[in-house]
Amino acid sequence: MNKTRRVEIETLVPHPKYGKLLKRRTVCHAHDETNQSHLGDQVEIMETRPLSKTKRWRVVRIVRLGAQQALAGEGEAAKASV
Repeated sequence: MNKTRRVEIETLVPHPKYGKLLKRRTVCHAHDETNQSHLGDQVEIMETRPLSKTKRWRVVRIVRLGAQQALAGEGEAAKASV
């Protein structure tokens, strides 16, 4: 799935009888034209026309980099300063 990202949206909903909060997730397949987002990134998506059988969303921007990307960036900065 080149240029496609699987975006999970987690929500907390109360149990109808007991009131305990339960995690529910919705999976959206989003189009990422430039392949900039990676695993663990927090992204903003918007609805668009159907691009394929499952893709109905598009990545607008990367809100926050994932932990893997942030750590890799720190290591490169340390190497450059040495």
